Amino acid sequence: MDWIILIIAGLFETAFAFCLGKMKGKKGRTYRLWATGFVSCLIASMWLFAVAVQALPIGTAYPVWTGIGAVGTVLLGIVCFHERASFARIFFMATLIASIIGLRWKSQLSI
Repeated sequence: MDWIILIIAGLFETAFAFCLGKMKGKKGRTYRLWATGFVSCLIASMWLFAVAVQALPIGTAYPVWTGIGAVGTVLLGIVCFHERASFARIFFMATLIASIIGLRWKSQLSI
């Protein structure tokens, strides 16, 4: 269950980065709505991360949490913000995913 909580925390990290991206260039009510989403997702991400690390090793949980956020943000950038999807970007994102899986696998063997 702790790993599921950590994954959800990472997804909220991606969500707050998305809201931050949507705030760019906005003003007034639209800006405030995206800012509210940003703060809400930030709080949810941090709280869920704090819950997850009560049972998971911090040395594994933190890189997994930030890795989920990083990969999710890159994917959202490509899909929603029309950022370039170069070979190098995809390659390094794949190595990050492999590293996250490796940390999860190594952590499972240690516990």
